[in-house]
Amino acid sequence: MSPLGPRPIDGGRLTEQGTGTVGSSPRIAVDDPRRADVHDLLERHRAFSVGHSKPEDVHALGPDALIDEAITVYSARDGDGALLGVGALRELDRDHGELKSMHTVEGARRRGVGRAMVAHLLGVARRRGYRRLSLETGAQAAFAPARSLYGTFGFERCATFGDYPESPHSVCMALSLHAQEGAGEPAAGPGGRRVAGAGERDRPRPCPAVTGAGA
Repeated sequence: MSPLGPRPIDGGRLTEQGTGTVGSSPRIAVDDPRRADVHDLLERHRAFSVGHSKPEDVHALGPDALIDEAITVYSARDGDGALLGVGALRELDRDHGELKSMHTVEGARRRGVGRAMVAHLLGVARRRGYRRLSLETGAQAAFAPARSLYGTFGFERCATFGDYPESPHSVCMALSLHAQEGAGEPAAGPGGRRVAGAGERDRPRPCPAVTGAGA
């Protein structure tokens, strides 16, 4: 519930760098779920979900489960490199992505970290050419800030998707990207076929090697 290094080219689409810095916003970049501070925050994210959900409604992924070719993990850091938050983007198919593992360090909340992460992941999703971005979060009060944040970006409640079961304690939300304005939408080719452009280099990729215990 909601509160990686190069992979082979997928169908002719290239890989991403996944780095972004805007003004005083946190620096957001592809990161490794095995990196010590990222790993610890992901564990806290899962613990938060476990603590506020029934066992059958816990869908937060642990660090090991995020080491997947379809998932790209991102970290948000301040100018000194301190971790502020994490988020992930999972490719469900070539047109459909999913937000995962959104969590902000407790001491960094209410500073726009989560908003910056969602905005960054939306940008990546558009550059990949996704037409829909979905997510699953909790229906409980503890997840109200997350639902509110997603709503400000235009996410709306939707039917369950993927492997998520129907549950009164779970909320699925989705955003139609092809109806949104913004750079990164691939141009239309003959017959309306989408043409892969430079922006579609943003493909999922496996984790880079960890370079040390504290890396």
